[in-house]
Amino acid sequence: MNRSGTTGPRLVAIFLMGGALLNYPILSLFARPSEIAGLPLLYAYVFGVWSLVIGLMALVIERRRE
Repeated sequence: MNRSGTTGPRLVAIFLMGGALLNYPILSLFARPSEIAGLPLLYAYVFGVWSLVIGLMALVIERRRE
């Protein structure tokens, strides 16, 4: 399978992973009254997952052909 044939499925997999990480069962684990560096734990988790998804998508899109 060539590069363009693998990019789409990888982006879909990253999207599904992000959707799963930002939904009820996992998100409720971080809904606690604690803070990380002055930021509520839930907000830190959401922004961390969001940054991870954006970084992975950029990596998949911008990777060089080997």
